[in-house]
Amino acid sequence: MHVNADFSRRAVVAADQYQWITSPQGGVERVMLDRLGGETARATSIVRYASASSFPLHQHPGGEEILVLSGTFSEGNQHYPAGWYLRNPTGSSHQPSSDGGAIIFVKLGQMPPEEDRSVRIDTRNPSRWERRAGREVCPLFADASEQTVLVRLDRDEPLFANAVNSAELLVLAGELWTDGRQYVRGSWLRLPAGEYPDYVAGPHGAALYLKTGHFAGLTTCR
Repeated sequence: MHVNADFSRRAVVAADQYQWITSPQGGVERVMLDRLGGETARATSIVRYASASSFPLHQHPGGEEILVLSGTFSEGNQHYPAGWYLRNPTGSSHQPSSDGGAIIFVKLGQMPPEEDRSVRIDTRNPSRWERRAGREVCPLFADASEQTVLVRLDRDEPLFANAVNSAELLVLAGELWTDGRQYVRGSWLRLPAGEYPDYVAGPHGAALYLKTGHFAGLTTCR
């Protein structure tokens, strides 16, 4: 299965374009943002857990990255409410569930074999945030190929000051504007290398998940 598989082109899934697809596991639905493969895939998704839903214990050969958007997501006896960022490295395993329901942003199979760091960050903690170039930033992960952060922009503030070699973003609050179009909470965009001066925060500002560099060198994946 291929969904938004050409990384040389911009891909957009606005919040009002969500198509929820039932997963093989009862009580779990997903919106496929990009995908290469079947049930074992390189994939980016929004996943919705109904109350009292779960997956059996399983491995992620290519790692898994999660941002909890609402509700509480659990791994065994560890519980992560909205705002938690999790990174499970290549070859890790877990048994995810949600007692009361949850919505999470998930990236599967996108880590290099050598990545071995497990990351757990509560982005609601003010000590995790810092000022950078006039904006608030919560660093999540960085290595030679990617930078992943949460960022808060003031109204009318441009997202990018310079050209990027690739970028992926999810609007978490407020609005992002470009080309006269508004992208509200839940909107996902993936951008190839280039300059994007017209991506600016709306009148209420914007909070975003932002990853840069990760897609550099990828074009059409087959």
